[in-house]
This record gives sequence, C-alpha cells and structure tokens, in this order.
Amino acid sequence: MVPTTGTPSISVALCTRNGARFVEEQVRSILAQTLQPVEIVLSDDESTDATVALVTALVEPTAVELRVFTNDPALGVTKNFEQALLACGGDLIALSDQDDVWRPDRLEVMAARFASSPSLLLAGGDARLVDEAGEPLDSTLFETLAVGDAELEAINNGDAFAALLQRNIVTGATTVIRRELVEAAVPFPDSWVHDEWLASVASAIGRLDLSRDRLVDYRQHGSNQIGVNSLTLAGKVRRLLEPRSSRNARLEARSRALVQRLESWGARVAPAMVEGAKGKLDHERIRNSLPASRLRRIRPVLREARRNGYALYGRGAPDILRDLVQPAA
Repeated sequence: MVPTTGTPSISVALCTRNGARFVEEQVRSILAQTLQPVEIVLSDDESTDATVALVTALVEPTAVELRVFTNDPALGVTKNFEQALLACGGDLIALSDQDDVWRPDRLEVMAARFASSPSLLLAGGDARLVDEAGEPLDSTLFETLAVGDAELEAINNGDAFAALLQRNIVTGATTVIRRELVEAAVPFPDSWVHDEWLASVASAIGRLDLSRDRLVDYRQHGSNQIGVNSLTLAGKVRRLLEPRSSRNARLEARSRALVQRLESWGARVAPAMVEGAKGKLDHERIRNSLPASRLRRIRPVLREARRNGYALYGRGAPDILRDLVQPAA
C-alpha cells in the first residue's frame, strides 16, 4: 500500500516482455532518481527469459516496493499497461518501457510540473534517441516526429484535443500521469495504443503539457514493440507500399471508440469536442470506404480534401498521398 504523505507519491508502471537484454539499465536508472518512486508495478507479458528475476533482484533490496504481475497468456501492449496502471497506488504514475534509461532528475522535474498545475493530467515530452548500446543517434524523438513549435503551443495552450485529432505526438516512455486519469480512461479500447488513448482522454477532460526537455534516453533497436524507426524516410516510403485496408479499418474503429466514450461522459466534455470527434469519425469512414482502384479513389479523396477533412483530422498532404497510392490489400 502506498503511504499518504504531504507530497505526491509516484508509482512506476513498468511493462515488460522478454526484456532481460536492457531492463537492468532501465531499472537502475529508476532507482537512481533524485525523487524516489514509492513503488514499481511490474507487469510482465509472458517473458521466457530472466526479465522478472532481474527486476526482482534489483528492487527487493531497496526501499522501493515491488509488485509483480505475470501474464500467461500475454495481454498485449495496451492491456498490459492498463493492468499495471490500475495496480499503481501513487498520486502520479510514470510509464516505463523495459529498454529506456531515465535522466536522474526525471521524476523530480515531472513532479514539479504537476505541482504547478492542478488541472494537469498528463505530462510528457521529447527524448534523446539512442542506439542499442546507448549511444546518441542523429535526432531526438520530436525531431523525428517533426514536431513544430505551433503544434506544441496548441497542445499546451488548451487546444490539445483538436491537435490530437490530427495526429498523436505523445509517447508513453516520456509520460507521467495523474492516477485519476487512469480511472477515467479505463477500459482501454482494443483499437488504441495505451499512450495515445491516455493523451486523448486527458485532452478531453483536463490538460496536457508537452515539453522539449529530454529526460529519457529512448532506445531504438530491432525488437522494439513500439519505436520510431519506421518514421525514417525509408520507413515512410515503406508505408506508402503497405496495404491500406487493415490500417484504415483500425482508424475508423478508434474514432468510433472515442466518440462513444466522449458521449458516455455527458456534460463532463465540451460539446465542441464531441462534434470534433464525430467529424474525425466521418473522415475515417470516408477513408476506410475508398475504392480498391487507385483511379477511382481520386474523386472522393479530392472531395474530402476540399471539405478540409485531411487538414482537420490528419496530416494533410501526406495522408492525401497515402490514400491515393497505397495498395488496397
């Protein structure tokens, strides 16, 4: 049980799957924080290596409480994080992947951001990209995502919901949340990734804050469950050659789940947000129903572009190109 004190308590939700290769460095960086977490909740998704034993050996000798869940069969990334977050008892919860490394003052800096803003539900930011050996790569997370100042200003100045309807730039490895956000966000829809869902819910009922601070070394390697390698130029070209049907069906399902959740909250959510989510759903329905023939897609894509759907609910020109050239299946 997390003790009640005069300062916010911080839990760490550590989700793993065959993470023995990197998890020791991650956990050591958590235990070396200038502001110590009160607990680590480890939710392991059917690891077949020494992940759980490594974490246990590192944490048990310390004053940090360790709680362990082992999933057999695996829950998958989103439901694994949902389980870990629900089990956390701290006022604040830091999301932790198995292969990253935290700067020693990460939790101290993040706690100060929450202390200065009672309405803040989620705080995140940039990260230094590193390779398997922990050596810096040529760009940061935000640089790779092409996050501009205007986009950050919109998110940090009250327009986060509309900005996130266009695209998600919140990465769980950089994120700390208030526990009440978990209570509002569960159950996580199967069609969503956990960090994107938490960001969307936070933007609907509270505030987000994204900083350019780089408090995490975000490791990129061949076995990342979720990473940014696919956002290189080569990755973007590969996306244009991937079949579109499953992705567009998923995007429509995500939009439908968001509308349903917003409507279930009634007056808790501004009507403009509900209408925005419905507009996003209409946009994704149109994209998902585009003909298999590239030639026959031209007219409906241009019609949706004139309606401003791609600008309001997507990446604009890149999404138009994607819808015009991707193979159907």
